[in-house]
Amino acid sequence: MKKVAVGSKNKPKMEAVRAAFEKVWPEEAWEVVGVEVESGVGSQPMSDEEAITGARNRARQALQAENSDYGVGIEGGIHQTAGTHFAFGWMVIVDKNRKEGIGSSIRMRVPPRAIDIIQDGKELGDADDVLFGKSDSKHREGFFGLMSKNLITRSSGYTDGVIVALTRFIHPHLFE
Repeated sequence: MKKVAVGSKNKPKMEAVRAAFEKVWPEEAWEVVGVEVESGVGSQPMSDEEAITGARNRARQALQAENSDYGVGIEGGIHQTAGTHFAFGWMVIVDKNRKEGIGSSIRMRVPPRAIDIIQDGKELGDADDVLFGKSDSKHREGFFGLMSKNLITRSSGYTDGVIVALTRFIHPHLFE
């Protein structure tokens, strides 16, 4: 059995990692464990660079903490482009040999009302709870799920990004 350590105990993130690894390597048995680690970035990353740094820090710490085959970091963020804001997630996967794969999720436009709440010092999950009358939604359906009527959940929105990050390990010869 191979072990994957996720730099978070957030259920949707762990579900995304499990789903991705099982899709890519269905012949393997996977143990997926969550580890509470620090991202080393702000609580609401506001750029691609900040989110990638947070995901990378989480992946490396998770790998070390659990002595696993892979460490995975997922860091959500918000990026402003073309006059509007988009929510996304960056995924970084590292293996024991320090090889690194990077992927990202879909991007979904963030409504101006949510941005106002975030600019007051809150995270996107807090803004979601206010705007949708929810509690702790970032540990369930998340922004993607709330905005899409759960057609795209936080977990499913992140699964493809984890698969993208795994391409580094699916085709290692292309990255040497």
